[in-house]
Amino acid sequence: MTTASNKTTPLLILGAGPGGYTAAFYAADLGLEVTLVDLNAAPGGVCLYEGCIPSKTLLHAAEILAEAQDAQAFGITFSPPQMDLDKLRLRKDDVIAKLARGLGQLTRQRRIKYIQGRAKFLDSHRAEIEKNDRSKEILVFEKAILATGSRPISLSQAPLSRHILSSTTALALEDIPSSLLIVGGGSIGLELGSIYARWGSAVSIAEMMPGILPGVDRDLVDILEKRLKTVFASIRLDTQITAMKEIPNGIKVSSEEKNGKTAEQEFEKVLICIGRRPNSDNLGLENTKVEINARGFVKVNAKRLTADPSIYAVGDITGEPMLAHKASYEGRVAVEAILGEKTVFAPKAIPSVVFTDPEIAFCGLTETQAAKENKKIEIAKFPWGASGRALTLNRTDGLTKLIIDPATQRLLGVGLVGSGAGEMIAEGVLAVETNATVADLKSSIHPHPTLSETVLEAAEVFFGHSPHLYRPKKG
Repeated sequence: MTTASNKTTPLLILGAGPGGYTAAFYAADLGLEVTLVDLNAAPGGVCLYEGCIPSKTLLHAAEILAEAQDAQAFGITFSPPQMDLDKLRLRKDDVIAKLARGLGQLTRQRRIKYIQGRAKFLDSHRAEIEKNDRSKEILVFEKAILATGSRPISLSQAPLSRHILSSTTALALEDIPSSLLIVGGGSIGLELGSIYARWGSAVSIAEMMPGILPGVDRDLVDILEKRLKTVFASIRLDTQITAMKEIPNGIKVSSEEKNGKTAEQEFEKVLICIGRRPNSDNLGLENTKVEINARGFVKVNAKRLTADPSIYAVGDITGEPMLAHKASYEGRVAVEAILGEKTVFAPKAIPSVVFTDPEIAFCGLTETQAAKENKKIEIAKFPWGASGRALTLNRTDGLTKLIIDPATQRLLGVGLVGSGAGEMIAEGVLAVETNATVADLKSSIHPHPTLSETVLEAAEVFFGHSPHLYRPKKG
């Protein structure tokens, strides 16, 4: 093992996920010399290799199966589909490889120095890089950006094994278990549950909170839950997993409900989806002035600057919401701050999408959040049952919801549940960020017949004259 002599770089970025590589590309475009360090051979991070991209590839395959089944409503009947797991796995891996090659090419085009290895701070201006060949290199940097992401939280009573999966190992798609328990009713658990259920697993959900997707408005969740109950074997709420035991063909799971009722069940596999923890350990942060909180998240200010004046942090390592697009936005803010520009991370509407069937998407203020903060709001809703386009698609299980400031009629938030909701939420983000009023939405012509029309109709509901829903304005 050898250690090379010190080298210098104006900007060192640790982690090449959406936050890290976006920051690196932006900084290079603005003329900075950048060194980007990551364990993978090409940029992409968890999102590309173990999260967003592979899961959405598999979700699309599951959606095709669902659409084939739903086609019976249109008088179209298919033979029972045949699953080729090897081919599906190759398709997923091919998507990842193509995107990785593209990001690698973009890195080279921008003349970014890319190092495959692990970085550790020696102090506030030096980092030791251990490369995959075990050689080491010390980099002297002026500024650094931490973008090392997060990893799944595990249960102490459930070490990973052939029968106990994490969100990462579940995407490896080794086989389709006959029965699958998912511990956690958040977005990741529900998305992966939807995949396996469509492929034939009897999927059960165990959620310790009173409802799935805690924190999301109940009127949106209720529509999703109604459909999931037809897809999943069971959804158990207020349920705590107390023990797991390996048995010859699976896992014996003990659980206890809030009312004290206990149960024992056997599953072929168990998938743990109880959240993610930041990758803030083993980075040598103790050798810098960077501060972390009790949960391991790095503390940053509005410029994404840590307590160390030389080190910034973006993405999952800085806390909720742990979303790729939030990390990318933060990466740009950090670069602008490094360059001395007047910039802060202060978005009004970070969109969230749950890629289930139907999808849930929301941005800005939610009804749940408004209730917690005692904020006065008005709500306008348009059910997709009154949408001609939803009816033509046989997908009337949807709702469009506007959160409105009663004093100014400004849009504070938008919520959607329905097929393709994630593709529609950007209009809501733009409306909230630009301080648009509900009258602005009402006066913006939307194409007919489309699902996006439901946003227009929700605005018209607010004024009491939606053409397709009779809801006179009270008072």
